[in-house]
Amino acid sequence: MNFLAHAWLAGDAPADRLGGLIGDFVKGPLPAGLPADVAAGVRLHRAIDAFADTHPAFRTACARVPAERRRAAGILVDMFFDHFLARRWNEFSDEPLRRFTADAYRLMAEHRPLLPPRLLRILPWMTEDDWLASYAEVESVAYALDRMAQRLSRPGLLAGAGSVLRAQYGALESDFLAFLPAARQFAERHRAARLTSA
Repeated sequence: MNFLAHAWLAGDAPADRLGGLIGDFVKGPLPAGLPADVAAGVRLHRAIDAFADTHPAFRTACARVPAERRRAAGILVDMFFDHFLARRWNEFSDEPLRRFTADAYRLMAEHRPLLPPRLLRILPWMTEDDWLASYAEVESVAYALDRMAQRLSRPGLLAGAGSVLRAQYGALESDFLAFLPAARQFAERHRAARLTSA
């Protein structure tokens, strides 16, 4: 789950950022009690995901995943791209990474009633270990994937998948650098269009 990229692509508005952070945990119709501005942030998250699924650089990155893991290629590439964003953070933001991630955890903590149950359960560990900033290290990404694998009926799709990042590192980084500026432009256009139509 690419928490870091979605938080960053959401922009500076707290509601958009919160929607970006909870988006992977909200499936199907949006909950009735979700405030309209946070719901708009979740819709932005979903629009970015749809954009990624069709972007050539993202699709190329997915194609680099070995065939036996291909069903989980989108999850893997999401995590790999979060790694590159954390690793190269200073190229994309003037705000220090750890300040950005601390603000993200604080934002979620301040809106606990809106958090989906699974996100609420993991938030203490996410905050304590600073998961988002930790993705700058390959070993942290590998560990996160191994942990996620334990929840799957086919754990082999993700278990040990840190090896894919190590083996394809340079090529995946090139894919990331081709994708992220386009994703940022898409997100900015999406937010601007929403303001225009309001």
